[in-house]
Amino acid sequence: MKYLVTGTAGFIGYHTAKLLVSRGDEVVGFDVINDYYDVDLKYARLRELDLVSSGHNVRHQFIKADLADRSAVEACFSDHKFDRVIHLAAQAGVRYSIENPAAYVHSNITGFTNILEACREAEIPHLTYASTSSIYGLNTTMPYSEHNGANHPLQFYAATKRSNELMAHAYSNLFDLPTTGLRFFTVYGPWGRPDMAPILFLRNILEGQPIKVFNHGNHRRDFTYIDDIAKGVVLAADDIAAPNPDFDPANPDPQSSSVPWRLFNIGNSDPINLMDFIAAIENAVDRKAIMEMLPLQPGDVPDTFSDSSELEKATGFRPSTSITEGVNKLVEWYRSYHQV
Repeated sequence: MKYLVTGTAGFIGYHTAKLLVSRGDEVVGFDVINDYYDVDLKYARLRELDLVSSGHNVRHQFIKADLADRSAVEACFSDHKFDRVIHLAAQAGVRYSIENPAAYVHSNITGFTNILEACREAEIPHLTYASTSSIYGLNTTMPYSEHNGANHPLQFYAATKRSNELMAHAYSNLFDLPTTGLRFFTVYGPWGRPDMAPILFLRNILEGQPIKVFNHGNHRRDFTYIDDIAKGVVLAADDIAAPNPDFDPANPDPQSSSVPWRLFNIGNSDPINLMDFIAAIENAVDRKAIMEMLPLQPGDVPDTFSDSSELEKATGFRPSTSITEGVNKLVEWYRSYHQV
């Protein structure tokens, strides 16, 4: 099949596109390649994706453009007929949304609107898009379930992602566009974003620099290895959203609808203490971390815990990578890529 994958120069987008071309699907990538973090890493991912696609004799095309540019999006859909759209491009980052909320409106609201419009006009069979576990916000019921409310986000990034879920529902209702939103939990692994804790921890431990440990280490995170995440994304995209025949409008379920719309958590469903994750990195590199203990940061939540049973029920998704295995693979890639 032919897929549009937005954000292919990004962490999850690269791995998702790599999985698709590895199984023989054609991928058109779309990414603006902004300088939120190291653009060299983004271009390196694209070069790697070209190598993978050529090795499997599968065509991979890349479009460098801004999703907020409606004409660029329209041109992409005019030039290609897609069987699926996987929308993973976004302005990410919890703390950066406090500093620069306009960037999140540009990418996450305007860009997503253009994707919805293009999918509607092209009558795309299924749109799968990225949401986030951050939308649970003040909700402290663990594990997080899609059947519980998520209307109290703690920062603007989460608010834009919750908006995406509601925008998608409107298009599913008005235009019968099947949509699936995926609420990602803490994703880590090779080619990871350098602004996220796993890479920051690894880099500083290897360099003998202090690592910042927020909430004095009293975090629990549902760390999920990237290969497991990519498999889950593709499984969800392949399983076209349909109306829930048991949906009760008098007691509406936040996870599904009477229209072809649904939400899935996608996580490991096995949270670990942040200090244990740090210990796994220490063991992998045989060095001790120098820790700077700091309070909880604005916009952060103490714990995340994914109930991914709905995604498993629908697609068979079940993560299989242990923390030890995942961290060892991360360290191996990091040493190779950075020649450490």
